[in-house]
Amino acid sequence: ILKTLNSWFWWENIWMPINCTWADFVDRDGLVFPKPYQLYATIPYAFVLLIIRFFSERYVAIPLAKALGIKNVRRVKPQPNPVLESYFRECSRHPSQSEIQGLAKKCNCTVHLVEKWFRRRRNLEIPTVLRKFQEAFWRFSFYLTSSILGFIFLYDKPWLYDIWQTWVGYPFQTLLPSQYWYYMIEIGFYWSLLFTLGIDNKRKASGCVSHVVHHVAAIGLMSASWCGNYVRLGTVVIFVHDPADFWLEAAKMFNYARWEKTCNVLFVIFSIAFFITRIILFPFWILRATLYQPTYYSTTPVIAYFLFNGMLLIVQGLHLYWGYLIFKILKRFIFLK
Repeated sequence: ILKTLNSWFWWENIWMPINCTWADFVDRDGLVFPKPYQLYATIPYAFVLLIIRFFSERYVAIPLAKALGIKNVRRVKPQPNPVLESYFRECSRHPSQSEIQGLAKKCNCTVHLVEKWFRRRRNLEIPTVLRKFQEAFWRFSFYLTSSILGFIFLYDKPWLYDIWQTWVGYPFQTLLPSQYWYYMIEIGFYWSLLFTLGIDNKRKASGCVSHVVHHVAAIGLMSASWCGNYVRLGTVVIFVHDPADFWLEAAKMFNYARWEKTCNVLFVIFSIAFFITRIILFPFWILRATLYQPTYYSTTPVIAYFLFNGMLLIVQGLHLYWGYLIFKILKRFIFLK
């Protein structure tokens, strides 16, 4: 069954134009092509990034937080109590008064002690300001580094300025070393975010779901574009996304440090960058290149065309959702101070 499914998944009509086979993508005459098996390397790269994250958060973020006046507040742990712990995890974090009285009788203690236990236990679930600062610092460092690398890799490439160039010579476009590393680092980063989702700062259910959808869509999108050799276009998509994000993470860091004016300025810059890159450039430049321009090169779009554009549309839907939230914050910031 697995062999059959594998042959269906790698059916050539899914990934490449008509009259092309996988044999056409064997390296030859100085031409190097992306290979699906290379994506396995993104998992080890994700763990390398996690190691870098650990040391950067511990030896750079913490001293920086202290310099900005952020203190490490230690929370008091509640006394170990298997009955209350089980109720907290399986039933409710905010028990009613009658439930507290029942638990007090069951544990043979006072109502006040049960209330204090639940209050302290809930506080343990809330990340400290220092922990939030560390996570924001890591994301800021990565997005800033990725933006700089993206500019270095792409500034001399014609398809950054003329989006039509992403299709010239397709599908026989050679893979550049810079494109390989750009992809591997980006996919590895989103794998690392998925791996640490359970230990990173807790978010509301809607925010957590949107982050999971975004990370999975990003990994799927980059992996699919790699397999179909949409690498030129993929690097442009990555480059459009990262420059807005490091402004947001910088605003978060100064917000945790209570530098309110600096935070506000950075958030306004982030909002401008977000709307330019995600609401204007992405749909009217990137999506135009993926939905409309391929029809000039092939009258019979392959299945990868629909797969690739389907995931891009999911990402654009998330852009609109986050854009709505950003607009609400800006509205409150401008009109309600």
